[in-house]
Amino acid sequence: MAGGADTTVKIETATALNQGVGYGIVIGLGALFALGMILVTFILKRYNRELQTSEMFNTAGRTVKSGLVGSAVVSSWTWAATLLQSSGVCYRYGVSGPLWYASGATVQILLFATLAIELKRRAPNAHTYLEVIRARFGTLPHIVFMIFGLMTNILVSLMLIVGGSATINALTGMHTIAAIYLLPVGVVAYTLVGGLKATILTDWIHTFILLIIIIVFALSAYASSEVLGSPSAVYDLLVKAAAAHPVDGNHEGSYLTMRSREGAIFFVINIVGNFGTVFLDNGYYNKAIAASPVHALPGYILGGLCWFAIPWLTATTMGLSGLALESSPRFPTYPNRMPEADVSAGLVLPYAAVALLGKGGAAATLLIVFMAVTSATSSQLIAVSSIIVYDLYRTYIKPEASGKRLIYMSHVVVCAYALFIASFSVGLWYAGISMGYLYVMMGVIISSAVLPAALVLTWSGLNKWAAALSPVLGLCVALVAWLVTAKKECGEMSVACTGSNMPMLAGNVTALLSPVVFVPVLTLVFGKARYDWKSMMAISRGDDHDVAGEAGVDLEEVPGGREESDREIVEEQKKLRRASKISKTMTAVLTLALLILWPMPLYGTGYIFSKPFFTGWVVVGIIWIFLSFIGVGLFPIYEGRETLIRTCKYIWWDITGKGVKAIHADQARHAGEVVVTEGKTPGDQTPEEKSVKGEKVREGIDSS
Repeated sequence: MAGGADTTVKIETATALNQGVGYGIVIGLGALFALGMILVTFILKRYNRELQTSEMFNTAGRTVKSGLVGSAVVSSWTWAATLLQSSGVCYRYGVSGPLWYASGATVQILLFATLAIELKRRAPNAHTYLEVIRARFGTLPHIVFMIFGLMTNILVSLMLIVGGSATINALTGMHTIAAIYLLPVGVVAYTLVGGLKATILTDWIHTFILLIIIIVFALSAYASSEVLGSPSAVYDLLVKAAAAHPVDGNHEGSYLTMRSREGAIFFVINIVGNFGTVFLDNGYYNKAIAASPVHALPGYILGGLCWFAIPWLTATTMGLSGLALESSPRFPTYPNRMPEADVSAGLVLPYAAVALLGKGGAAATLLIVFMAVTSATSSQLIAVSSIIVYDLYRTYIKPEASGKRLIYMSHVVVCAYALFIASFSVGLWYAGISMGYLYVMMGVIISSAVLPAALVLTWSGLNKWAAALSPVLGLCVALVAWLVTAKKECGEMSVACTGSNMPMLAGNVTALLSPVVFVPVLTLVFGKARYDWKSMMAISRGDDHDVAGEAGVDLEEVPGGREESDREIVEEQKKLRRASKISKTMTAVLTLALLILWPMPLYGTGYIFSKPFFTGWVVVGIIWIFLSFIGVGLFPIYEGRETLIRTCKYIWWDITGKGVKAIHADQARHAGEVVVTEGKTPGDQTPEEKSVKGEKVREGIDSS
């Protein structure tokens, strides 16, 4: 729904789900995930020695492996817009839309892999990228980037809630405002209980289910559906659709060509806007911080490549199905085409799903939108929480705050931010601002801080004033370019005009590229810096001894709680330097392939897909989604198999009465510790017993 006035075309009641299904999914599934995370948190605490310290809440102990990092990246980057907006772009521009969307939003994740490695290398104890900026430049740049970071999180959160609630309303009739306020409830519950670790685990569950549903959609449309059932049938219907209503700006008006003028404009807007939502979203830095040092690079590369298939195949399936079926009585808007307001609100996918699969399609759409909204919202809650707690509260209000106090503040911020975003979303709904408008506008607002943020970790010559002023100046000129172009194009400043392609293109490109001018100028004016990177290394972890003391355990025994030795740090830095060299080469090659080598020859030639070529195009997409399912669905299970087997064994021992002594003894063996007798917990060990573990760690380092 685009606004307070009901402008969307309602799905007929014969195919729509009732409101009870909507409330059941939003409230019931939210409660189920919350209860599941409470159980998982208990299991991790009892059987894996995990304690909910401030460090664990915000960094997941810095021990997450590449499979879970990859699935967390996929889940965090799979917004409601990923599914809904990509399908809308496909509906507007044809086969070019999905590739423009997917390639234009994948390269940022791939390029961010380099920043993730630099963050792990330069500031191994950081909680947010803003801490790094303060450590290097001091207060002014820190506050500037904090504002840009929070604006990024707010815009992304609004897109998630606005887009998700519009789809739920269209499918079930559930009131949009009810959906807006209820969607975050379950997310808040499991985020409070499990912190970043719970977010990453639920990210995997959401990704697993999401990929299965996308596979079902694709196989239904291109293999088993009675109304479509093959690429050949879809191809024929797309040819008829182009004859009935050719696409303005597409080569020969065809839906089956990559040469699309408006699609190419969207491609540029998409690239520019998404740089901001990755490079300035603390959620992605959270994933990098949570990753074990050797798993950060493969996790982000895996996540980026696996994510590509989601918007590409989803839109190629549902966007093209919408075009193919809208002339059928099965389509909700038949005999009319979809109104532009519905397309912008993201309703192509749900309408196509209903036409393709009836109520089953509506239910599947409701489920994947719920998954996309809640998993990405959870990431936003943790991102904002860590910024407010570490960059505002611990830095400027209470530097001596204990771990227990930091956890309390994290919980307060999570709840307050969820309420704020829901209330803001209601205002946007009444103002008629849709998800599509927010998606293309975000780059205008935030992209001027992308280049300075990247240079903080990669260039020692960046000075304080260039870092602080170039984002602000860039925002000013971007707003001018956006609004002046809108006035010149349309003669008015309406939502429809300011949200059109040319004004958004002007604003987005100006925002991203203006620091290319401002940074060198400000460097010449104020002088080139000579930073030695030492202050970043001095960032400290939170003090969680009070939390560990209350729990009766030694903080050194908690995953992620042990301080690394100098020798371990040196070895880690060697691995990270090697990973940095690999990431720069790999990400450059993949970016070149996705932005130039694949799409541009097809665009330049104006080739209109033949039926065999289109069939191959679809088959590649289906193969890719299966590989994505293996990469971020099954691989995390394989990677964590030892922990899973051991945890299941401990649960069985508990059920059969083997007892705590056996569990503690086995935990000690796996941790490389001396086996503790007489049923002592690790917290009861003597200093002599604890020293055995340290000796074993040092022996392992020496031998390597």
